[in-house]
Amino acid sequence: MSASITPSQTVGPFFGVGLPFEKGEQMAPAGSAGSIRIEGQVLDGHGDPVPDALLEVWQPDARGQYPTAANGEPIGFGRCRTDAEGAFNFVTLKPGPSRAPDGRLQAPHLNVTVFARGLLRHLVTRMYFPDEAAANIADPVLNLVEPDRRPTLLARDDGGVLRFDIHLQGERETVFFVI
Repeated sequence: MSASITPSQTVGPFFGVGLPFEKGEQMAPAGSAGSIRIEGQVLDGHGDPVPDALLEVWQPDARGQYPTAANGEPIGFGRCRTDAEGAFNFVTLKPGPSRAPDGRLQAPHLNVTVFARGLLRHLVTRMYFPDEAAANIADPVLNLVEPDRRPTLLARDDGGVLRFDIHLQGERETVFFVI
């Protein structure tokens, strides 16, 4: 008796129905004092856009705290789908340095979660700010990453907009963390 191989299956894409919410990418009012725009693309291992990914961003406030509103809803949370070109954007306020569980100071960063077709488990990464060189050098999490891979976690200034591309695989694969 011979058995055939069961074909693999992936979950989704199902993000367009249940997860996005109105103005989820607008974590701060556009044009408000101190607001910054972050743009990027989610790209596969061949450098092709991933048109149906979903990104979630969590960040502390300017004091490095993860606050909640009076109704218990998190502040500093955003969610954005990628478009046909794999592009996403967020408008937010720059977070302050936050404390790691061991008390060491972490550089200002965004916690980024990627959900996409073909991923059975979400991916977790961080985006660090290019104008925080001294803080980035001392960041305990960034220091866990091999020096030649750290640039995949750094946004770059692109004419007043921060650019942060996420490469799911390949030579320029973004560093992802197992948590």
